[in-house]
Amino acid sequence: MSEHHDPSPVNPLPPAVWLLFLAIALPELAFSLGEANLIGGPGAVGWRLQALNDYSFSGEAFDYMLGNGILLPEHMLRFLTYPFVHGTFTSTLFAGVILLAMGKMVGEVMGGWAVILLFVLCGVFGALVFGLITDQAWLIGAYPSVYGLIGVFTFLLWQKLAATGGPQARAFTLIGVLMGLQLLFGMFFQVGYAWVAELSGFCAGFALTAFVMPGGWARVLTTLRRR
Repeated sequence: MSEHHDPSPVNPLPPAVWLLFLAIALPELAFSLGEANLIGGPGAVGWRLQALNDYSFSGEAFDYMLGNGILLPEHMLRFLTYPFVHGTFTSTLFAGVILLAMGKMVGEVMGGWAVILLFVLCGVFGALVFGLITDQAWLIGAYPSVYGLIGVFTFLLWQKLAATGGPQARAFTLIGVLMGLQLLFGMFFQVGYAWVAELSGFCAGFALTAFVMPGGWARVLTTLRRR
């Protein structure tokens, strides 16, 4: 007698994507509960601010290291830690949603550990460009890293459209919309220069996919030869 199992209508997320999501969500959960005086006592109200001071990317520290030709381990570590601290619950929520959506699509094609590698590398590159070309003091949040995953998704869609003869410019619709929204908000609100890191993360994700994905560079060359 054979057993029949109905396939799940929703493909499970790769464990590596859940790992990244929890690394973003758990600190925010602690900060939010502390600010609501539900855990930690009176001192918990300052947990978020303390974390931002300790783990955000510091543009001033980066400029100091660059100007003096030295590397300070405690500040180099900020390249890796800043994506996991956010200024508000809403900011964390949106970053987590984009991570789950992009991580699922990218992970299904390239594997979960590739998602972690690209998340980290895009975050590092975004902070590096941010530190080099802006004078803003702090960079926080996972957006440069998740924009990197949008870059990976864009590369995969671009290659798919190129292989099927579809309009390749359509692959860049998502990043175009997001950057357009950034411009719109910038007309009415003071949004700073975090978009520099986000756009840099996107470019890094797009470019790195050609090297991380098996056969990715060969696909790029094939696409370029068709032009």
